[in-house]
Amino acid sequence: MELYGYFRSSAAYRVRIAFALKGLDFDNIPVNLKPGVSEQLGEQYRAMNPQGRVPFFRDGAVEISQSPAILEYLEETHHGIPLLPAGTADRAVVRQLANLIGCDIHPLQNLSVLQRLKGEFDATAEDVADWVRHWVSEGFKAFEALVEDTSGTYCFGDAPTLADVYLVPQVYNARRFETPLEAFPNIVRIDAACRELDAFRVAAPENQPDMPTE
Repeated sequence: MELYGYFRSSAAYRVRIAFALKGLDFDNIPVNLKPGVSEQLGEQYRAMNPQGRVPFFRDGAVEISQSPAILEYLEETHHGIPLLPAGTADRAVVRQLANLIGCDIHPLQNLSVLQRLKGEFDATAEDVADWVRHWVSEGFKAFEALVEDTSGTYCFGDAPTLADVYLVPQVYNARRFETPLEAFPNIVRIDAACRELDAFRVAAPENQPDMPTE
């Protein structure tokens, strides 16, 4: 299996966590998203993935370009540690938490959105950071309230699930943009518990081969 990604991409980060939780080996192929390099927009990469984003996943003849679809594929084809609980209602709750991040928070701080804010609307670096902090905080308010009822050690009970796979990369991004987290004690607690697990540590941006050394 191959995963094309970028060390700081939260969507690729999610998939790396899932690989590690399930104990799966894969080839980690970096795609440099840094503005001015933008390998994801090159002809060679777009021939594989017309959307020109990461992650992109290949398993033999299977090719998938969206992290939710990749995660569902891994869940359905490789047992190991399950990313979703057993009951139908419980799975829906976990998907709700994951989608709150994947659908409502992450798209508004995607690289393409931030570049358009700068290029088309003359946003400064601080304007962009304020934008990210606002939307992360708005989403975290709802997430914090939901996990007040659902969490144990992790987002849903005492085993990591798809919700944690989404949460930890989003907290990483929140800290990168200096988002205040004091109002979200459950989120901070769960993130810390997850990052104690080997699966989350090996998937972290600082442990990726394309992490800059300077």
